[in-house]
Amino acid sequence: MIWVAALLAIGIVGGAALLRWGTSWGSTPVERAREMPGDEYLEGGPPERVAMTRAISISAPPERVWPWIAQLGRGAGWYSVEWLDNGRRVSAWHIVSWIPEPRLGDAAAIGYLRHIDAGRALAWWVDGVRFVGSSARLVTYFGLVPEGRGTRLISRMSADAAGPVAHIALLVFRVVDSIMARRQLLGMRDRVEYCEAGHAGPRDPETGARGQYQLYEALYATGESAGVAGKEHAARWRQSATDDGILQGGEYMSGMADGSRAV
Repeated sequence: MIWVAALLAIGIVGGAALLRWGTSWGSTPVERAREMPGDEYLEGGPPERVAMTRAISISAPPERVWPWIAQLGRGAGWYSVEWLDNGRRVSAWHIVSWIPEPRLGDAAAIGYLRHIDAGRALAWWVDGVRFVGSSARLVTYFGLVPEGRGTRLISRMSADAAGPVAHIALLVFRVVDSIMARRQLLGMRDRVEYCEAGHAGPRDPETGARGQYQLYEALYATGESAGVAGKEHAARWRQSATDDGILQGGEYMSGMADGSRAV
């Protein structure tokens, strides 16, 4: 029985170490400690909370990386594990011509755009969803920082949860997101650097179909859409944007929220 206990202890310690690695993959202590837009969205919420900061260096200037985070989840796919989060569709390997510039109130599977700092950062907000028997809220942030001739891409996933099994819900979230977020950052870097290498023509030519690169629906503040209608909760988050005053009657408002500015 001693060897069973020893193996169990090793498994627990090893699992905890892997989880710490996954939730802070690629990031520095300074990046993890830095305040970022969206951090304040969870203020006043339940005490069960998690913040996961990851980062990657990309060999392209910020202005060349920005279009990639701007189209993420808005019709171009997620650059992550395609069979798990994109219905086996292959995320775009180029900047998709028909995806509009991001606007506050754009809605997708990861919430609605609540913060945009054109060319530098954006944050998505989910104000309440059921997850593993708990009520959870989620902030998804992407930011760009110049790094020599390249870019430091920083992502932060923050969430809180309420309910008797909130701690279990957040543990599951940390495990799943550790896999997905790392793959997403690598997928974005690979795509940016592939295009920067000057390959002739797109790797995956556009057919014009709005669901070519992404399964889950995206609803733009302009009223247009992408993905497959009704897939996931874009309509719900669009309503949240309206309830929060970002959209009015489904129409984009020129007024700003949280100090953001439109593009």
